[in-house]
Amino acid sequence: MLETGTTQSDLSRLSGVRQPSISGFLSGRVDLSDDQLDRLLSCMGFRLEVVRRSVVPRLTRSERRSWQLHRRLSTLLNRQSFENWKPTIERNLDRLTERVTGQPHERNLDRWRQLVDHSDLPGLHRVLTGLDRDSIEMREVSPMSGLLPDEQRREVLKAAG
Repeated sequence: MLETGTTQSDLSRLSGVRQPSISGFLSGRVDLSDDQLDRLLSCMGFRLEVVRRSVVPRLTRSERRSWQLHRRLSTLLNRQSFENWKPTIERNLDRLTERVTGQPHERNLDRWRQLVDHSDLPGLHRVLTGLDRDSIEMREVSPMSGLLPDEQRREVLKAAG
């Protein structure tokens, strides 16, 4: 935008993308789709080129350990195990709901409850194994405690260092 002298208002008029969305994207609060970003760039004489490559995410020690534990739990998650685990998960959700305050934790507990209430196994797998910020924050209020067998839990923590 600096290079072309294009303002947010100009870009909004040219592209049809709402100015608050552009502002949110520039401040890092809003993610735009590749199509939207390509549209914005083309209005300034550029095009989007997406390069796919694997990237090791930067996780804190705690985030990495949580991911490894939840990832192991994900290997055990199937329709039958979910039905067996569901009462424990629901008790954990109730306990967390009573104790947790503030955002994004309250919102994430609601998301966990929706996944459980709808028996959304693919959604649960995504949260258990995801390395996106939303999944990491969801695991901060995970209702999955007490489900991983102790031996497997110790194995994962030992390997995590």
